[in-house]
Amino acid sequence: MPQLNPLYFLNILSFGFVIFSILLYVSSVYILPRYTELYISRSIFTSL
Repeated sequence: MPQLNPLYFLNILSFGFVIFSILLYVSSVYILPRYTELYISRSIFTSL
């Protein structure tokens, strides 16, 4: 199992960090604003 081989720790951590950073960026730029806008518009319409 390569996960347990100490030679692969840096590779796994670096790719994990890169993937997490990409997911965080995509989520904060594309996904989260749409849900925030939807939530705000729904809260405005329900308060009317």
